[in-house]
Amino acid sequence: MGRFFGQLLGAVLALAGIIWIGQGIGLIRGSFMTGSALWAVIGALCLIAGAYILYRSMRSKR
Repeated sequence: MGRFFGQLLGAVLALAGIIWIGQGIGLIRGSFMTGSALWAVIGALCLIAGAYILYRSMRSKR
């Protein structure tokens, strides 16, 4: 995986996770996901995965 692609993928996945957590716990309204604990869990998993990918891609050497 290229360094830039890894950073982009990690950042997008982490951002999606944050949004899904917000929707799952009811902070962000206007979606079928609002207030559903399942989306908070999915968001947390995406945030963890995105942070891990971002961390690994930033530490990779050329």
